[in-house]
Parts: sequence; structure tokens; C-alpha cells
Amino acid sequence: MTADPFDVPLSRLRERTSAKWRHYSPDVLPLWVAEMDVELAEPVQEAMVRAVRDGDLGYPGSTPYAEAFAQFARRWDWPGLDASRVIPVQSVILGYVDALLEHTDAGSAVIVNSPVYPPFYSYLIQAGREIVEAPLDSALRLDPDAIERAMTEATAEGRRAAYLLCNPHNPGGTAHTRAELQTLADLSRRHGVPVVSDEIHAPVVHAGHQFVPYVTVDPTAVSLHAASKAFNLAAVPAALMVGGVESGPLLDAFRAGKHHAPAHLGVIAQTAAYLHGDEWLTGMLAGLERNRFLVRDLLADHAPGVDYRVPEATYLTWLDFGDTLGEDPAAALLERGRVALNRGLDFGTGGAGHARLNIATSPEILAEAARRIGTALSGS
Repeated sequence: MTADPFDVPLSRLRERTSAKWRHYSPDVLPLWVAEMDVELAEPVQEAMVRAVRDGDLGYPGSTPYAEAFAQFARRWDWPGLDASRVIPVQSVILGYVDALLEHTDAGSAVIVNSPVYPPFYSYLIQAGREIVEAPLDSALRLDPDAIERAMTEATAEGRRAAYLLCNPHNPGGTAHTRAELQTLADLSRRHGVPVVSDEIHAPVVHAGHQFVPYVTVDPTAVSLHAASKAFNLAAVPAALMVGGVESGPLLDAFRAGKHHAPAHLGVIAQTAAYLHGDEWLTGMLAGLERNRFLVRDLLADHAPGVDYRVPEATYLTWLDFGDTLGEDPAAALLERGRVALNRGLDFGTGGAGHARLNIATSPEILAEAARRIGTALSGS
């Protein structure tokens, strides 16, 4: 039987020094940032320990990172993928920012589907780009009409524009279907708005759903991948820019510029995860399969007024509190229940009255979180 990586006692988790466990005081139960409460996969542990023991802490060199990803990606329907179209980059965020800068000019618009991961706004605004929102529909799915309106606005008066896709979507855990992505690709072609796809959560798709690599629908696009979310490796960043079969001009332009490379330890850790982490990943996904329905049942018992959509992908879920706790439920939950979730307001339009809950932890912690949410609501 595959071990449950979430079998980590709360007492041990509180010994961790990461932001998740040290940002708030010890009486707060932290279920916010995208960090899992797991034991690290043994092949990754062994690779990192070996590197430290051997003093192998220089610049990235011969580790077959791109080749390992290409092998791992065979689990998806991705014909024609080979390592020649896979470029190591420092992180997914820097990778998508750099790709979008190649596609746009200072002051150009980048379209995002709100509510969405907050760095889709902050890093691009800092890079001198304007954000145009194409909000998701009420089911947290891509809305073609909203996308078309946003593309029309973004390209007005002949401006260059681009589109940043979150695939699967964070928050809410939507796994976009091939038909939905084909509609996006058709709109991209019609309006001349190239797409860059952030696919960092690609390995975390649940039973009954499928991850569709965007570049298999739109061969001119590029996507960003990493093992960091699926294997809990935020501390050792590395990522990969992957081009579709017709993405040569963008990849050539990117290669011609100066960009930050990944850290050597990140490359070592993620390569080990891609090549040898299947058994651990199977156990982790089994734990999330249990947790995504457990949270539904726990909230029904302790907080029946909260709308929770069972996620199709990721371990980040979107809670709708309506008007029970005001525009910022996370603030009220922290004050009244001592449980920390992410503020919905940080995710753009559609975030008011919502909070993001991280379900990648033990059933015992989720049960305590649901009880605290219920306590906060009962005191409202």
C-alpha cells in the first residue's frame, strides 16, 4: 500500500520554519499559502542529501532536467514533446513574465481570468503592463464572451496584447477541458493575442478529470512547468519553459536574451521528482482525493452556509461566504476562529466575500479548521 505523505503530526509541522508555519502566531491554524503538509518524497530527499554531502552546490550543469520532464509528461496526451523545446528557467513566475515581455510592449495589456493567483497581477504591473480581466463564469470556468470582450479592449487602436492562462486554475481548481482551451485558441488566433500558460499544477488533477497541455491545442504558445507544487519544493525553485511545435520564434527570441537560470539544487530535486517520484505522487494524490470530499462533508456539518466547490485539480479551494463575513472573510476567520486562509480580495474581481483554503494537510487538521470556521461564523 502506498504511504500517505500527509501523515505528519501537527506538533512536527509547528517545528517547520517556512512562511506557512511562522507567519502567524502559534495559536493560528495556517491553511493559506501553497505549501503542503507532507513528508518529502524519498528519491528527492536522497538526491538533495547526496548533493550536499558531495559539495555539489555549484551552478546547474549536466543534470537531465528537460529530459526528465519530457519523460514525466508522457502521462499526458502530448504528442511530439521533446527536450529541444524545453528551456530551464529560474521560476514559473519569472518564466511567464519574460515570455509575456517578449509578446508585448511597455504599457501593453495582459489578459487574466479573475479571480486568479495574485502574482498574475503584481509582477506584470511591476513590469509595466496593464491588466485586463476576463472574469470566469459563475461555475469558475472560462467565459468565451468575457475573453472576447477583453481581447477587443486589449488590442484597441492596434495595441499589442497577450493572455496569461492559469491551467489548471488557481483558485477553485478548475481543470480546463480540451474544448474550452480550443475555444480560447480560436479567439487568440482571431484577435492576434498570443497565450502563455502557467501549468505549475499540472500533475495535481483529480479522478474523473484530465490535464490538457495548452500547447497541444495551440502550437504557437508556450507554457511553464515545474515540480514544485506537486512535490512541495518551493524552497528549491526551478522551472521549465515549454514551447509548442510552432513556437520557434518566441523560443529563439527568449534564448537570445539574458535570463536567470534555475538553482542547481532545484534542478537536482525536480529531476529526481520527475524520474523517481511516481510512487510518492500516487500516495499524495490519493490523500487529496480523500481530502477534497472530506472538506465538503466537514463544511456541511460545521459551516453549511459556505459554498465549497469540490476541486477538479490542485489543492487550493475557493470558499464563498456570501455576505456573512463581509468583503474579506479571511480577516474575520483569523480574528474570530484563529484559522488563516488567503484573502479573496487579492485574487481580483470575484474575490470579495471569498477566501482560499489549502486542503493539502491531514484529515485531523482539516477537521479542526472546519470547526474553527464554524465558530467564526456562529459569532458573526
